Amino acid sequence: MAVLVTGGAGYIGSHMVLKLADAGEAVVVLDNLVTGFDWAIDGRASFVQGSASDQELVGRILADHGITEIVHFAGSIVVPESVSNPLKYYANNTAASRDLIEAAVAGGVKHFIFSSTAAVYGMTGLAPVVETTPLNPMSPYGRSKLMTEWMLQDVAAAHPMTHGVLRYFNVAGADPEKRSGQSTPLATHLIKVACQTALGQRAKMDIFGTDYETPDGTCVRDYIHVTDLIEAHALLLEHLRGGGESTTLNCAYGQGYSVRQVVDTVKSVSGVDFKVEEGPRRPGDPASITATGEKVRSLLGWTPQHDDLTEIVRTAYDWEKHLMMRNR
Repeated sequence: MAVLVTGGAGYIGSHMVLKLADAGEAVVVLDNLVTGFDWAIDGRASFVQGSASDQELVGRILADHGITEIVHFAGSIVVPESVSNPLKYYANNTAASRDLIEAAVAGGVKHFIFSSTAAVYGMTGLAPVVETTPLNPMSPYGRSKLMTEWMLQDVAAAHPMTHGVLRYFNVAGADPEKRSGQSTPLATHLIKVACQTALGQRAKMDIFGTDYETPDGTCVRDYIHVTDLIEAHALLLEHLRGGGESTTLNCAYGQGYSVRQVVDTVKSVSGVDFKVEEGPRRPGDPASITATGEKVRSLLGWTPQHDDLTEIVRTAYDWEKHLMMRNR
């Protein structure tokens, strides 16, 4: 018996592999390494290079390793890119997930956990969302993820496979032991970009939009430490294994921070007053997305351990310094 982690060479997936391996679980990673890194995969896991949409390959992995659960992270995640290249997102996210789910059903997988996104909610206003908030994604990225949620719901109704959907808010930070972190050099994550700028890897950083209907005019997001996010995955897996019903959960702290607040925190942690330029809004960016996180706390007993913006930034900043040393 083993757990298959798709996208396990990427940022969030590699942290899931660490969590499972630390718990003594047998883990298999499937990643095409288009955006992931083979060195980011924990040595205790088995690694297969390939696509989650390759049903023949997935079928062999399920059979060879006795896979009973899949945690699906693989996909494309950049909102502006999804607007300019929507077919890439429907291929990499929706179509690939469909093929993976079919292989999972054929292979007798019992439980399937899917990494979705807060982008399924779209423009929500300033109030925190809950899982029953109407879904109205503004970007192909959000739509591509929502389509996969729908597929899982339909498949769970037709086949004996339970599933869990975790809607991520803004994931940031890095493993406190510096075993993994956000490693893509040109990643668009705000905290990573700000940390890179503080370390001189970028000449400046941009704030996209200062005229939103938010307290300081910049976008507000609910930032969640990657370690707390992965703990929610582990608890959800335990829930499904224990006979729990399929469920959809927001993963958030219930506290929003503006772009300006994040930039100021990075400047404080780094001690560097780096250059910041203000520009127009990006397409597909809602003014604010936050969530209460009440359901994941009550259903799974999830208790965040890193619910502090300064700590999130500090682990991200330390990881960027670690990467600089590693890449020398």
